[in-house]
Amino acid sequence: METSSTLILSDSERSEGKAPESALAAMALKLAPDGAELSYRDHIELLKDDLDFEEQGDAIYLDHPDDEARLLWAFHRPSGSHPTQVGDRNTDVAIMAFNHSRLGALERFIRLNPAVIENPDLRRHIRNRSRMLFRALVDNDFSELLEVLSLFPVFVDQACDQMINGRIWNEHYATALRGSQFLELSGALCNDRLVEGVIRRLRPLKHQTFDEAKALLVELCDQARKLHPKIKEHYVEEFDTWMKREKLHPLQMIVLTKQIALLKDSHV
Repeated sequence: METSSTLILSDSERSEGKAPESALAAMALKLAPDGAELSYRDHIELLKDDLDFEEQGDAIYLDHPDDEARLLWAFHRPSGSHPTQVGDRNTDVAIMAFNHSRLGALERFIRLNPAVIENPDLRRHIRNRSRMLFRALVDNDFSELLEVLSLFPVFVDQACDQMINGRIWNEHYATALRGSQFLELSGALCNDRLVEGVIRRLRPLKHQTFDEAKALLVELCDQARKLHPKIKEHYVEEFDTWMKREKLHPLQMIVLTKQIALLKDSHV
């Protein structure tokens, strides 16, 4: 037997990824010992005792006609919501699945129901999880970050916030070119603090050998017309400081000085 159910979530339940308290009857998939019907929630609790809990749950709930059933499964599924649930036709289910997914950032945003991305009121319910995703994207080499922002520029404000305020946990440095591409994507949000945040995530020269530094400088000169002016200025200063600190042969100094002059004089 199946009864209809209207799915209504509060703002806090959406944003925090909480399963709603069901006030309505649900399909009697199993019966309690006293013969009473089980709610979806109670049925899922019973399934937890089975070794193939997730497999059974997927078979029953992934394509369930009742939105509330799919919503609860997105919350209770042991290995995180199923990838297909992130694109669920019901935006409440999609939001719940996005917030409980274990997918990487790019795939998660690609799979997300477009209605959630396009609607500011819905988008704010994934803001906390999105912030965590952009924190990880920023603390990497910017490759996936740029892909996400190219496809979904509406999230650029969150990326900029993490670029400015996020801590650096990993030594996965971005290239000067990717840093420049990010600053270009930031548009009107680009300011001195954002530039500083990007520069903090570029590979430092501190421990580089002469050959490594020379190779980097050649690369920068080759890409000069594609680099943001502030990033070029940063590297000119970095190389000046590095050369003063290192004990270089006069011929090595000449080689680097010529390359630095090319970088300094280049125009975007």
